[in-house]
Amino acid sequence: MSAAAPSRLVVQGEAIAWLDANPAGERTSVLTSLPDVSELSGFDLDAWRAWFIAAARRIVRWVAEDGVAIFYQSDIRHRGALVDKGYLVMRGAEEEGAAVLWHKIVCRKPAGTISFGRPTYSHMIAVSVAPREVPRHPGPDVLPDAGLMSWSRATGAEACRVACRFLRDDIAARVVVDPFCGRGAVLAAANAMGLDSVGIDLSAKRCRAARTHVVTNEPSRSVDRDASPLPEPHR
Repeated sequence: MSAAAPSRLVVQGEAIAWLDANPAGERTSVLTSLPDVSELSGFDLDAWRAWFIAAARRIVRWVAEDGVAIFYQSDIRHRGALVDKGYLVMRGAEEEGAAVLWHKIVCRKPAGTISFGRPTYSHMIAVSVAPREVPRHPGPDVLPDAGLMSWSRATGAEACRVACRFLRDDIAARVVVDPFCGRGAVLAAANAMGLDSVGIDLSAKRCRAARTHVVTNEPSRSVDRDASPLPEPHR
């Protein structure tokens, strides 16, 4: 008899409130991207920085000792100055007393691309509250291609695959949670790896897309059953 297909639950709601109301289950890990300052109405840069660090700490604290939290973050420019979100994740991990397992650089554009706005790379950082051995299957330190994206700011399918493969093979995760799931790239990649997934997002439109977004396990293929463009920015 074949094993049951992996499940997917998408909840429309506020991420931190959901974490507060739903303790992490056994063998549950997080793969997520925290939102930019432009996505939080009423926040200036200083307030957003404080929120970002606190949210990263809350996610790290939420994950049980048998899980990890992986953050996928693209730096931004604010009034000409670079805002390093990799540093903000590291700051949150340090303040929470957690260890950084690895820090990868993911190229969203080919190496050598010149950009005057958002940098063409992203950070992918794995954090654990419990001491761990050196990963058996850490994957590449630099991903030359983030993979296919459902739109210009989505998490690339290949980056999702690398992270979910690590969660499955090194962490023995069963469930992957994305508290800021957007259109569901993480959820689809987790399901393609045989893992159950849970996503939370404030936007009803993004939640609808997240429930149907599908990727295969092949790096060159991606299918999105709801391909209509979404105006809301993603991480």
